Amino acid sequence: MNPDLDLGLERIIRAPRATVWNAWTDPARLAQWWIPAPMRCQVDRLDVRPGGAFVTRMSEGGEEFVSHLDACFLAVDEMERIVFTNAVDSSWRPANPAPIAMTATITFGEHPDGTDYRIVVRHGHPESRARHEELGFADGWGTVATQLAALVEGAR
Repeated sequence: MNPDLDLGLERIIRAPRATVWNAWTDPARLAQWWIPAPMRCQVDRLDVRPGGAFVTRMSEGGEEFVSHLDACFLAVDEMERIVFTNAVDSSWRPANPAPIAMTATITFGEHPDGTDYRIVVRHGHPESRARHEELGFADGWGTVATQLAALVEGAR
């Protein structure tokens, strides 16, 4: 991880790695935790394979859903790693996403208490990293990691 360009998050999720993986790869489960509550998520496309689409929408009131993420998966190693970017959209066209372009790597490791869950979000410029941090990377990604943990640990 490059501290000038990357942001990260680590958690131990007290659930089996297969359960955490399934929460990432099943559209119905992803929709339950991917966006910070009380906002709601709609998964339009989730094709978890290299080159596959990752498209979500969000809604504050549950009625009108607006674009949230139009991305593609770059690498998928079953039960171990998911890499996606919003710098290329779901139709494999170069994108200029707002507010920042990023590539995210999520790893799922074995841990005696469940799953060692790690996120590294890479940015192209220090300014993009700083902007993402300023926009609330820790709160946003931290909140959804907590929501994911609550879902898979059975607390929801």
